[in-house]
Amino acid sequence: MHSLRNLFAVTTLVVLLTLGNYSLAQSLNRQVGTQFTVTADPLVPRPSGQPCTVQLFTGYQFAFFSESNQTFQYTPPAGCPGPWAAVVLEADFSENAGSQFDRTASLYVNNTELYFGTTPEPLFTDTNTWHVERDVTDYSALLTAPEPGTMVLPNCTTDCPPPYNTLNGVFTVSADLEFYPLKGKGQVRPDAVLPLVQTNSNGGVNLPGFLFSPTDQLTTTFTLPTNIEQAYLDVVTQGQQSDEFWYTCVPNNLTTELQSCGGTAFREAEISIDGQPAGVAPVYPWIFTGGIDPFLWIPIPGVQTLDLMPYRINLTPFAGLLSNGQQHTVAMNVLNVNSQFSVTGTLLLFEDHGSTQVTGEVTSNTIRTPNPQVTTNLHVNGSNVKGTVRTTSQRQFQVSGFVNTSHGRVGTAIQQTVNFSNEQGFNITSAEYVQDISQLTPVNSTITTEQGNGPSFSTESFLYPLTVGITLTFPNGQTVQTTVVSQEFQNIVANPVFTGSVDNLVNAKDTINFSTGQNAGASSSQQCTLEDSLGQFYTCGIATKGNVLRSVTSGCKETIKFK
Repeated sequence: MHSLRNLFAVTTLVVLLTLGNYSLAQSLNRQVGTQFTVTADPLVPRPSGQPCTVQLFTGYQFAFFSESNQTFQYTPPAGCPGPWAAVVLEADFSENAGSQFDRTASLYVNNTELYFGTTPEPLFTDTNTWHVERDVTDYSALLTAPEPGTMVLPNCTTDCPPPYNTLNGVFTVSADLEFYPLKGKGQVRPDAVLPLVQTNSNGGVNLPGFLFSPTDQLTTTFTLPTNIEQAYLDVVTQGQQSDEFWYTCVPNNLTTELQSCGGTAFREAEISIDGQPAGVAPVYPWIFTGGIDPFLWIPIPGVQTLDLMPYRINLTPFAGLLSNGQQHTVAMNVLNVNSQFSVTGTLLLFEDHGSTQVTGEVTSNTIRTPNPQVTTNLHVNGSNVKGTVRTTSQRQFQVSGFVNTSHGRVGTAIQQTVNFSNEQGFNITSAEYVQDISQLTPVNSTITTEQGNGPSFSTESFLYPLTVGITLTFPNGQTVQTTVVSQEFQNIVANPVFTGSVDNLVNAKDTINFSTGQNAGASSSQQCTLEDSLGQFYTCGIATKGNVLRSVTSGCKETIKFK
């Protein structure tokens, strides 16, 4: 799922989540005294040995809207035929000094997303550079044959509509894939990697897809293999326009008096198969480098801002249904979309190589449409408003199914709780505007696999804490904002043969005068820690003051190290 990536045991068919496939957003410009974008995240760990490197493209420039989609041709490495022990995507970015908005960047092979992230806003006087990596080994089946590719980075400079046609930030990007030869017996990987695609009015494909209302869907009808044993869906859901700040939104009838966006402060992705609920994906509250106050994110961006990691949904209870030889439609929508979400979806299928046809069915499915509750306690006195808006969602469900394979009947039962709470405190007067946000998204899953040698169990939990304090004042007709943000990503996995955890925390604060463009009191920090029962361990802490990197802990290394 989301960040600790899946490995699959051949004999037990239990999903193993290990740090060996861990992917984070890296930028190793850890030069104390500089403003270069920097994170505490590690590089993707590699197997031993030399990889074969396939250059996807080099020096692509994104300056104008007409250059938003740059195409390339992918060719598998001749010297490293698959299967591979690991495949790692690398991308290097640079942006000249000047002025520009943060932009969304994504990379696709055969319309399948391999990378999805956002860019830093430019530095005032220095060219900024950053580096990202992602473990894409689970997508190996996609990379066995030549395929067309696309890098998407919508940007504008002199072609921006006025008054933004003075923007001059240009992005230069290079990317490659590293293929590590397999030595001995490796992990089982998906046999099929299939993207959900959204066609546009010109008959082409939107990369990524776009949802503008809660009823809009990213949907694709597939003709699938008839021997599917396991199925998963990787999804990314990124808020755009006013949905970029969806965690600050309020009910539609309160948008005027609370001076905020609508749709409530709850967003969630709903997955369906043939119109029936099949899975749920929480929306992580990513914050772009221009979000709330750009000085908050110089030089440390928010959690995963440079690389938005997919959330993986287990669809294995539907494997028997998907294998029945009929066409099946997989769809995704985002609840409460108020303006726009960018979305991607990738179906990962594992086949039973001992048979051409498996049978099975879904035996239980208690997923229902969520029913978030909004409780308000507001006191209005003219234009003054004080009080709270609390939005909550609590759901618990089970999805079970089985598939009759060449090695016997395999049953999968998924029990999951997906909860959400967002409490906003408001104090609005003519002299100030205050909104304090405390949000929590705990997700807990238990997967039970039944087969001939008895049941096995695995668990996984996610936690997305976010607190934001925004205070606007208006001294002498100016607009001054003080912001304090704490953003965290926690993931813990456990099964009979493996345990692992990751904790990634970013804190930031700043005061900005929007009237003058100046800021004061900026400071931030990031602490990233990973460890697992295989002996892999990594920890790194960095801190800034005055928008300059001030310290790097001695534990920071470029890669995850073994204990």
